[in-house]
Amino acid sequence: MQDSAPDDRYAAPHLRPRAANYAPLTPLSYLARAAAIYPGKLAVIDGVARFSYATLYGRCRRFADALRRRGIGRGDTVAIIAPNSAALLEAHYGVPMAGAVLNALNCRLDARAIAFILEHGGAKLVLVDGDFAATMREALALLARKPIAIDIAVPGAASGEGVGEAEYEAFLAEGDPEAPWQPPADEWQAIALNYTSGTTGNPKGVVLHHRGGYLNAFGNALAFGLSARTVYLWTLPMFHCNGWTYSWAVTAVCGTHVCLRRVEPAAIFAAIAEHGVTHLCAAPIVLNMLIHAPESAKRRFPHTVEVATGGAAPPSPVIAGMERMGFRVTHLYGLTESYGPATICEWQAEWDGLALEERAAAMARQGVRYPTLDDIAVLDPASLAEVPADGASIGELALRGNTVMKGYLKNPEATAEAFAGGWYHTGDLAVRHPDGYVEIKDRAKDIIISGGENISSLEVEEVLYRHPAILEAAVVARPDPKWGESPCAFVTLKPGAEPPTAEDIIAWCRANLAHFKAPRTVVFGPLPKTSTGKIQKFALRERARDM
Repeated sequence: MQDSAPDDRYAAPHLRPRAANYAPLTPLSYLARAAAIYPGKLAVIDGVARFSYATLYGRCRRFADALRRRGIGRGDTVAIIAPNSAALLEAHYGVPMAGAVLNALNCRLDARAIAFILEHGGAKLVLVDGDFAATMREALALLARKPIAIDIAVPGAASGEGVGEAEYEAFLAEGDPEAPWQPPADEWQAIALNYTSGTTGNPKGVVLHHRGGYLNAFGNALAFGLSARTVYLWTLPMFHCNGWTYSWAVTAVCGTHVCLRRVEPAAIFAAIAEHGVTHLCAAPIVLNMLIHAPESAKRRFPHTVEVATGGAAPPSPVIAGMERMGFRVTHLYGLTESYGPATICEWQAEWDGLALEERAAAMARQGVRYPTLDDIAVLDPASLAEVPADGASIGELALRGNTVMKGYLKNPEATAEAFAGGWYHTGDLAVRHPDGYVEIKDRAKDIIISGGENISSLEVEEVLYRHPAILEAAVVARPDPKWGESPCAFVTLKPGAEPPTAEDIIAWCRANLAHFKAPRTVVFGPLPKTSTGKIQKFALRERARDM
């Protein structure tokens, strides 16, 4: 018997999308809604500056109109280099309101790297905070085609020699706060361009779209418990994959943004106390800074502060240390290519009864997929089949869904490689536990193979962080004539700690690990870091090879 013809009653012409039942998803709609519902509510705190949602919306509309009057529109790139500030937050709305694409520059990069990004991304206009004028001046000198430059004054600082043809507030005055704007005709339209750190070559330009920005911001609100009562402290760099889309998520719930120009422990504790901060995001290195801050800088709060941390799993002593200070840590994982957070270590009720160290160990896993991500998998790199969920079989963590990048700008080869087999390949090696939670064991390039056995550098680092004298630690492979590779530990000691010897450190690891996993070499001193605060393991591998 033949199948009947497909029934297309639900695809009839009168059931098509139209203005009444379809609008492209864009995070810009979050600001329009906030301004309509809470026009007088405090939206932004930036030093002494305070903006309501009505004022923020008007300033962003001015921004967009000023760009249009300078001939900047759909498909054009607008760059900005600034610390966490109202201007950078406004750029997250004003630039895409004009149809343009926001390129928030990593303000820790050197002039040559910035020049490469401006040229590769084709920036037509760049806004420059005064703290970075010297670096930008040097970068612009390297360019044959220079973008329009606009200066952003540093609050409270004397006017210095800028690099632009106008100052930011004067630039905004060129626009009309009532100027109409339209959401993108296509939600797949690019909204942001972010560059990876490029530690082994030129950085790649990650292209994000309006749909993904809308969805990941919504996912943040769900996953992190944001609400209209949220007071969010910007410790996370707002340039870092658009502040993990919290630049849009906090506005989506009509919360308050508290800008922090410099990430310093005393300033963080003071801001929490002064403004009643409820939420913040930070890399594990910042959590470590807070734990080891001088007692004179620390403050106690009448409420629990929610902290989301991302990247490599924070060592369990770091999670435990934050809890003892009144912070509750949520562990997220993501990449620039996934708009920031893509997985979350969702809390399970049965963990309530665990001892503090056991809870911290459970929380250190990368967890399960975000509410707005379609799927995650741990795949065998050769066959792309899923590995068993046994907590031991290692594969590559892969992602799939609407909150994965469009691709890499001007780089079809890297894009095709990243999306091979219908998944985004993260390059992170992971296991999947029987409860479905994933746990990253290492970057593919960081795994240590000693005598045919795989050693997770993260596992060794976890043990090192438990040593009472160690502040920071990183473990890499060192060539070994007998075993092929052996673990080499680089450690920074806590100020004032009784300095252990290398033999002491090795003995500590042997007491807490299988002996073959213990480092055979220990090097003391400061650890090299990338411009985003990540430890430069490639540099440590080079040092280990030359030892």
